[in-house]
Amino acid sequence: MDGSHSPQVTSKAIKVILAQPRGFCAGVERAIDIVERALIKFGPPIYVRHEIVHNRHVVEDLRARGAVFVDELDEVPEGAMTVFSAHGVARKVEKAAAGRALPVIDATCPLVAKVHAEGRRYARQGREIVLIGHAGHAEVEGTIGQIDGKVYLVQTIEDAGSLTVQNPEKLSYITQTTLSVDDTRGIIAVLKDRFPAVVGPDVRDICYATQNRQEAVHHLAELVDLILVVGSKNSSNSNRLREIGAELGRPSYLIDDASHLQASWFEGIRTVGLTAGASAPEVLVKGVIEGLRQFGQLEIEMLAGTPEDVKFKLPAEVANV
Repeated sequence: MDGSHSPQVTSKAIKVILAQPRGFCAGVERAIDIVERALIKFGPPIYVRHEIVHNRHVVEDLRARGAVFVDELDEVPEGAMTVFSAHGVARKVEKAAAGRALPVIDATCPLVAKVHAEGRRYARQGREIVLIGHAGHAEVEGTIGQIDGKVYLVQTIEDAGSLTVQNPEKLSYITQTTLSVDDTRGIIAVLKDRFPAVVGPDVRDICYATQNRQEAVHHLAELVDLILVVGSKNSSNSNRLREIGAELGRPSYLIDDASHLQASWFEGIRTVGLTAGASAPEVLVKGVIEGLRQFGQLEIEMLAGTPEDVKFKLPAEVANV
């Protein structure tokens, strides 16, 4: 027994295997750091266009400290310090901020900015561009809005199979950074089959952190009965982790925090894999571990995984805070 007062606790042992790596990536750490440093340097309120990263707990924590999250720039008062989220923004948003002389700190993830640069380079070459990504996602809207040229959004292998373009000889593709590596590889294969002249970066645009976390779930699925992914419902990379677990035949659940754990999930379960999306803080993972104690005695094990030591430079506006 673990001392919990919950009536359903038994002496059952549950092994919890922690994915490695999990949780915050360098781009998310940088974006949150930018807002925190801006609050210190300039004082609240700091206005942030869209959620700085897709995690409810992170957003609520920053809101409590004086960050104000807005959907559009017209909600920002004259002269107020403004931060663009990690997902990037369209050029028209940059121009609107400049037109109002808003002081802006750009927290766009450098790996997203790299995709923007690739898309612009292809457009300058006179190529049409296929963007592999999810309609309506902030990163996708920002990327489309960064490219002067024709952009086709492709979400599935079926979309790729039915795509018609104006000039198949001048075609390129780029990808949202937080997709499933396996799904994207399949879409690229269809594009290359249908349009042999197409050029693009294979799956290299899917960020290192997304790939590492997906590989860890592949490994977890070989070892566990059930997979828990800590992350918010609007987090693309967190949703992909849950989907991969399910595709590999393991019951897989995406949860914001420990309050979403359900006893019925753990009936007959002896091993639980636990990971977190790239925008989910480690404190939530620790909370889920504590929450799992109501279902049995825990044995915690760490999965071997790819070490991450990537650090991105901060913008000059907050680098010395």
